[in-house]
Amino acid sequence: MIDLSPLARRLAGTPLAEWAATVQAQLDVKMDKGHGDLERWQSALDALPNVVPSEIDLLNGLTLDTACDDATRAQMRQALLGLSPWRKGPFDLFGVHVDTEWHSDWKWSRVAPHIDLKGKRILDVGCGNGYYMWRMLGAGAHSVIGVDPNWLFFCQFQAVQRFLQQEAVWHLPFPFEDLPPNLEGFDTVFSMGVFYHRRSPIEHLLALKDCLVKGGELVLETLVIEGDVNQVLVPEDRYAQMRNVWFLPSIAALERWLRRAGFSDVRCVDVSITTVEEQRATEWMKFQSLSDYLDPNDPSKTIEGLPAPMRAVIVAKK
Repeated sequence: MIDLSPLARRLAGTPLAEWAATVQAQLDVKMDKGHGDLERWQSALDALPNVVPSEIDLLNGLTLDTACDDATRAQMRQALLGLSPWRKGPFDLFGVHVDTEWHSDWKWSRVAPHIDLKGKRILDVGCGNGYYMWRMLGAGAHSVIGVDPNWLFFCQFQAVQRFLQQEAVWHLPFPFEDLPPNLEGFDTVFSMGVFYHRRSPIEHLLALKDCLVKGGELVLETLVIEGDVNQVLVPEDRYAQMRNVWFLPSIAALERWLRRAGFSDVRCVDVSITTVEEQRATEWMKFQSLSDYLDPNDPSKTIEGLPAPMRAVIVAKK
């Protein structure tokens, strides 16, 4: 059982206190339903060795270390491989380098210079395995709550949490829609790699805004295309082999959508082409990755003939 009483204590006296007092019951119901692979992943978690980090670095990466022998390190590696595939990272855990599909540290290095998280209450929507949540904590956040319904990602988060025992960061295996409306309690809300999966992008922006305190900040990272304020790509079927991609706006169009949704001080702080060095198959994620989704004769296009992935980071105020 995951005990969320520390969450309730930490959020006491904040606009999130009432919700935090009810979330334990919501999690318990979710855990009772479970997932078909949850027992296997729980076995991998139980196989992790009992080690306590003497060195912790969440600012420059995600590194935990202490003196341990080769047998302990081999046990650690085998248990962590049991939680594959690992998509967001990398993690350096007691000498085991979890070489994830994504170089999420590269993305974080593009985002972090443009935001101040010191003392902030943060919501990470579609948080994956929590990599960015740990980096937010390293940047000085007061508390970080992530929501993502993927059970494997939840278990990967729990693997790191076993060693850190951190009462300022929580991963809830819920879809964003399971949060109550009009929370208005977070100083910063992140939505990274989620927006293009939403069938109703404006509704997503409005829901994100409703989670923020007045004057709070949204950090939105998403796929974009080149073009003017009226340019939006709606894939006919798949985009880079993903079926659930609905809207890829130009940066100008996305900025307009944000203003229409009631945000102000809308600014694009980064634009980058996703490369096969940043997203690739590894020992820890052995399935197809970006190189398989690009036109082999023209890497500026996906195999469907659409513009190759380009991502923008937008920061806006409520």
